[in-house]
This record gives sequence, structure tokens and C-alpha cells, in this order.
Amino acid sequence: MVSVPAYDPSAAPSSSDTPPAATARHTRTIIAGCLAVCLAQIGLVLPAAINGVMQRTLHASGGELTWISDAFLVPAAVLALTFGVVGDLYGRKRLVVGAALVSAVGYLVSATSDSAAQLITGQAISGIGAAALFPASLSMITAVTTTPAARAKGLASWTTALSFGAFLAPLMSGGIVEHASFQWAFGVTGVLAVITALGAWLLATESSAPEGRSLDWPGQIAIAVAMLALLYGIIQGPSDGWSSTPVVASFVAFAVFIVAFVLVESRSAAPMLRLELFRIPAFAASAAMAVIGMFGFLGGAYDLSIRLGVIQHQGPFQAAVPFLIIQGVTPLIWPLLVRMLHRVGPGPMLVTGFVSLAGAQLWLRAVPIHESGLIPLLGPLVLNGVGFGLVVAALTAAAVNVVPPKLTGMAGATTSLVRDLGQTLGPAIVGAVALGMAARQITGSLADAGLTPKEHGIASAVLHEGGPLALHTADLGPLSAKLAPYTTEALARGYNNGLILTAVACLAAAVIAAVFVGFGRSGTMSAETEGSAA
Repeated sequence: MVSVPAYDPSAAPSSSDTPPAATARHTRTIIAGCLAVCLAQIGLVLPAAINGVMQRTLHASGGELTWISDAFLVPAAVLALTFGVVGDLYGRKRLVVGAALVSAVGYLVSATSDSAAQLITGQAISGIGAAALFPASLSMITAVTTTPAARAKGLASWTTALSFGAFLAPLMSGGIVEHASFQWAFGVTGVLAVITALGAWLLATESSAPEGRSLDWPGQIAIAVAMLALLYGIIQGPSDGWSSTPVVASFVAFAVFIVAFVLVESRSAAPMLRLELFRIPAFAASAAMAVIGMFGFLGGAYDLSIRLGVIQHQGPFQAAVPFLIIQGVTPLIWPLLVRMLHRVGPGPMLVTGFVSLAGAQLWLRAVPIHESGLIPLLGPLVLNGVGFGLVVAALTAAAVNVVPPKLTGMAGATTSLVRDLGQTLGPAIVGAVALGMAARQITGSLADAGLTPKEHGIASAVLHEGGPLALHTADLGPLSAKLAPYTTEALARGYNNGLILTAVACLAAAVIAAVFVGFGRSGTMSAETEGSAA
């Protein structure tokens, strides 16, 4: 999700437009923008319900399975701000059309994949497209909605389309993969991408706002390399060893490039990130909440997808239903959330939302791993959906309400950046913690499994090459039956510990919200705040 750009007078309707013609033109642009954000959100959520099928089909290791999700999330997180500038400079409609076509290419690569490496490549290409679709679709809509009423309608439509994409993705992927290979889910999404590009080309109105905008390539390169290095170290640590040269080098590279990013941004005439915003305590707290809280939410969602699809071997549609419940709550309660934002402010909503997310993670952890029915999961799923809705509705408001009006666009964009970073770190850190613990437990259990020396050698080799997930899902004949109780217990314990980590993260975000945002209604910015950001 991205921030709402400031009203752009240059994008206002020309005087030659009659009101009916302008209204029709604006409606078509809103439709095109909604198609674009729906496509981007479908791609983000798509793997959740079919992680198990992809892992078994491609014989993917735990690290590779994590990269399949994060390959999409990384470019979506680190390129969104740059693509926002590109749209302002060269046209939002043109960017949406190009981004949708780039996404289509990525989905084609994924749809023809027969290896984890090719699927990861396709996901990365699709993620680049999504990185442009998120900001450009919203900017395209806000550029043509020039009155408060029209702006409210346009933003409500955009948010609804985003929520619908999140709801549709597991339903579509689970339903398709129930009857066909997982590649078809990506192929169908590729067709939707082509339709989106065509719709934007035919329906949308072009807009741009190049004044005062320029590309910050040094900053973009520095943050991209830093994030890739960090994720590589976290994901590969359990399999390569935390003291291995590549993993250590990746963390060193992260430290070097994050320092370089700070130096570049502090000296840039047109930075992608205004570092002085972090001098405002409430804004810095909002950024911290976005990283920590979204890490907790998506880390928990990834944990759930492994539980359902990989450990329990549930079918793709059965595994999709829990995600439909989580994602379906937000659209149902969205009108209530909007009223709450105006009446009670973001602080109480954030505290309640993060506590709800933490409670949902701990409740899910308490459900025994052998429980594969929906009823035992219903409570934590609904609580998870309510918590996510509260947080999403209030997070950007908490950031933009404490900065000067001239910086609200940058504040919202920065919140989007750190929120996406948190979502990217979720699968990476949870997977690293869970798989590391599971591997150690399985290694210790092999001696007690009653295996012959030959069987022990086979199991050890598979564990070394592919990790605990590969050993759990490998077809090793009678040996698989001997190993199943041990791998199931180890993976369940590892991913349950991952849920403790995500719950603690959500509780930490709730404490930050209570201390720095408070329980009062959102109000105007104080003179002190104005001065601190000057």
C-alpha cells in the first residue's frame, strides 16, 4: 500500500471539459486504477495458499520456498518510491501500462517454471511490476479526483480493489491448483495483467507532476543492495551456516550500504527519503510500528501457510480458506474502521489492532498441529483479520498527522516503504528461526528413529541438501513413514516458536503505539512538531 499524494493542480480537469464528460473520464480512470492495484495485490498474496504444492512439485528447500515469496516482496518494497517519481515525471498512465506488461512477463516466466530458480526469477520480475502499480494506480486516481467528495470516492474504490485482490488471490490460486498444476495460477494472473494493461491504455487519463521531482539513483541503489544483502543473510543462514563466508559477507554488505544510504540521502538535493522526518518522535515511532507490526502479521501468515500446505499436506483450496477468512474481514468492517479513525483516532486503533494480532498468533500456536479442520482455527483467523484491518486503517494516519502538511506525502510514502520492508522480513526471519530449530531437533532425533545405517545416511543427506521441509515432503518409500513423526514434531515446534516471535513483535508495536501515539483523537500538528521538521 502507498500514500495519498498531495492534490496536484496541474492534473485538474481543463476548462474545455463539460461536467458529464469529465465525470465519465474520471470514472474510467478510477476503474483502470482499481484494476491495477487489484492485480498488484493478487500477486503479493498469490503464493500463500499454494506454498505446499510448490514445495512438493519443485522439491524446494526451505530457503528456496522463502525466496519464492520474498522475490516478489523485495522489489515491491524497495522500488515503490522510485516508481512514484517515475510516474510523476513521465506519466502515471504510461507507467501503469508498462508495469502491467512487465508483470505479465514475470507471470509467464513463473507459469513455465520447472525449477525453484525460474519461479523465483518470475516472481522478482512480477514484483518489479507491482512496485510500479501500487503508487502509480493511486496517483492516477488522485490526479483526477479534485474535490473532497470525488477524492473520498476514488480512495474508497482503490482501497476496496486492494482488499478484493487480497481476498481473490487465495481463492483463485487454491481453486486452480486443486484441479491443475500450480503454474496455471501464475498463467491466469498473467492474463489478468494483460487485461489490466489494455484497460489502463483504453480507459485512463494521463497525468504527471514533474515540477521539483528527480530520480534519486544513488539512494535507490544503496537501499536495494542493503535490503537484498540483509535478506540473503537471514534466509541462507540456517542452511549455509551463520558463520559461513557468504552469510557474514551479506551482513557486512548490509551495514556498509545502509550507512551509504543514510549519507546519500542526507546530502541529496532531492532525496527519496527525508531523514529529518525521523527527528519527529511520533513519526519515528510510526515507522518502527510499521516495520515491527507488519513483520509480525506477514510472518504469522507465512507460518500459517507452512502449517497448512507443507506440514499438514492440505489441498490447495483447503489451505486457501483460512486466508480467505483473514482477508475477507477487512472489506466487511472497512466502513466501521473509517468512522473509528475519525472518532477515536489512530492511537487506540493501533494498540487494539496490534494486541489482536498478537493474540491471534498465540491462539494459533495453541491449536495442536494435528487439527486440520477449520473450526479450531476460526477464532484466531477472525481475530487476525480484525487486527490487520485496524492496523492498516490507522497506520498511515498515525504518520501523516504528526508532520507538517508539506511533508505528508513523503511521510505516507516512507510509511509504505517501511511497512513493505516489515512484510518482506516476515517470511525471511520466521523461516530462518523455524527451520534452524527444526533442523537441530531432527538431527538429534535421527539416532532414536530406529534407522539402519543406510537409512540414516539417506535422511542425513536429504536434510543437509534440502533442509527440514525437503526431508518432510520427500518420497523416500518406507523411510518417509519412519521419519514422519519426527519431522512433523520438529517443524511444528520450529514454526510454533516462529509464532512466539511474531506475537512478541506485535506486542512491541502495541507498546510503541501506546507510548508515542497515545489514546487521544488525531489532531493538528503542534508548532513544536512543525519546527522540528523544518
